[in-house]
Amino acid sequence: MEVTTVSRKWKQLCLFIVLAALVFPAGGCSHLDGSFRAASAFEEAGGRSDRGDYPAALSGYEEALKKYPAAGDRALFEMGIIHAHPNNPQKDYGKALECYRTLIKDYPRSSYRPDSEMMIFYLANVTMKDKLLDTQRNEIEVLQREVNKQRDEIATLQREIGNKEGEIASLQQEITALEKAASPPPAVIKGPADKILIEKKERRLTLMAKGEVLKSYKISLGGNPNGPKERQGDNKTPEGTYQIDSRNSDSQYHLSLHISYPNERDKRRARQMGVSPGGDIMIHGMRNGFSWFGEYHTSIDWTRGCIAVTDNEILEISELVPNGTVVEITP
Repeated sequence: MEVTTVSRKWKQLCLFIVLAALVFPAGGCSHLDGSFRAASAFEEAGGRSDRGDYPAALSGYEEALKKYPAAGDRALFEMGIIHAHPNNPQKDYGKALECYRTLIKDYPRSSYRPDSEMMIFYLANVTMKDKLLDTQRNEIEVLQREVNKQRDEIATLQREIGNKEGEIASLQQEITALEKAASPPPAVIKGPADKILIEKKERRLTLMAKGEVLKSYKISLGGNPNGPKERQGDNKTPEGTYQIDSRNSDSQYHLSLHISYPNERDKRRARQMGVSPGGDIMIHGMRNGFSWFGEYHTSIDWTRGCIAVTDNEILEISELVPNGTVVEITP
């Protein structure tokens, strides 16, 4: 009986060893080594990009894409950034778009997908605007040639009609005055502001003091801008009267001024609807790492309900707006 028990235990031990060999192969930690190598490859490529060696950085990311396909979404996103970077002398929006589209197609659940979709929208707009600028440049060149032709005709008339010199001199003085009037000196902004007026339809934020306009800024709103914010996650910008009640200089969006949403009316409406009203509505700058978008960010409504301006503008607004300032948001 004892021999039979020992034999059975020996068979069970052998079976466990076989299963362990199948489940935990000799190279069981190789994935950790692979993860370390992938991180090292990305760090090396990122260092090249930081130094401005964009061709070498692209080569590094392409090699990482081949060797570590599981992290391919990151490689494609970084390659897209380099292809579209304004400091890259070989900037190519077409290649950037190809990287982002490949990322979305091959990695549909990637955490880089939302930023890739925003970059596709942005690059499409930039490409369209570049074409428009080229058309306008051609039109300006045609107009410039016409102006030069007219100047030649004027010079001929000046030589032929000497008695018109006085009138021409008078006209030149008028032109000089018009040019100066067309380029007035920048107005001196005097603060602090006592009110922020946000007009959603006009996509405009205006700083006011004692009923007078200090300065206006173009803005972007939540991705679902029409109508007041009603619940958490609806991507709408609130409508009503609030205050600036705090600020965050360590924001993920450069700097942010917190708006006191929800007010009592917002809370009451949410209770009637049986939903959470949400919160964390800010006036903020660009997402960290995307400040180079500049004023182009206003071509789309890209926030989750906040009011966005450029990084330089949020710094200026923060200097002029103390905590407690009234914020009026209109449809």
